Amino acid sequence: MRSKDVRIGSFTVSNARPLFYFAGTCSFESEALLERVGRELKALFKKTGTKWALKCSFDKANRSSVRSWRGHGMAKALEAFARVKRDLGVPMLTDVHETGQVEQVAKVCDVLQIPAFLSRQTDLLVAAGRTGRVINIKKGQFMAPSDMVNAVHKVESTGNRNILLTDRGTSFGYGNLVVDMRSFPIMARTGYPVLIDATHACQLPGAKGDSTDGQREFVPALASAAVAVGVAGVFMETHPNPDKALSDGPNSIKLSDVPALVRRLNALDKIAKNGAPR
Repeated sequence: MRSKDVRIGSFTVSNARPLFYFAGTCSFESEALLERVGRELKALFKKTGTKWALKCSFDKANRSSVRSWRGHGMAKALEAFARVKRDLGVPMLTDVHETGQVEQVAKVCDVLQIPAFLSRQTDLLVAAGRTGRVINIKKGQFMAPSDMVNAVHKVESTGNRNILLTDRGTSFGYGNLVVDMRSFPIMARTGYPVLIDATHACQLPGAKGDSTDGQREFVPALASAAVAVGVAGVFMETHPNPDKALSDGPNSIKLSDVPALVRRLNALDKIAKNGAPR
């Protein structure tokens, strides 16, 4: 199937177009941190001529323990998201977990993300689709890539064709994930842009008992492999000091390591897509 174009803010993405990125902090720790990370990423992507959108989660609802960090609440986060988005002049992505959140989040964010564990939730997919916003559906860790066509149909039922599909790995035994590179061409049969979530794919779910561990050292390898296959984009979480991050630190990329990774991935993308014009 011919690759469909999807508009995100002022730029267009597809499986045939140059690589783009969703990048930012895992959770909303503070407005100052989000602004800092956003400004450094903006400078990098401007220098490399790369399209991108800022990502940040206002609620980490899927936590290992009831004691785990979740955030400062939706209202406070959305107020900060609106200011940072305005100041940086970039599109923004965040997750939605319940139908009651969708309308309010859509007023601020350009991309609504359906978390992997909620990728079969019909009411949530339909509510998100009705906003007309871009909907990024993460493939459930329990789902085959071919199953994602059903999630696509749920969003399409609202008339919304602004859809992205992201693989963040598949459960492999207990406490591990594996990324099957066949996933990307299989999901691309829908025509919609496909991405790799390179950082969550390196999680070790529940490996610390009451929290998740990770192997951030493998992020470059998985991202590079997916880009070589020909994905539309890369989703990654970054932090100035991942070991101090309040969520997903073990699988987040250190902010100072992002420039080298982006240059590497952009070079691979150019080869994979046979020199597609930027």
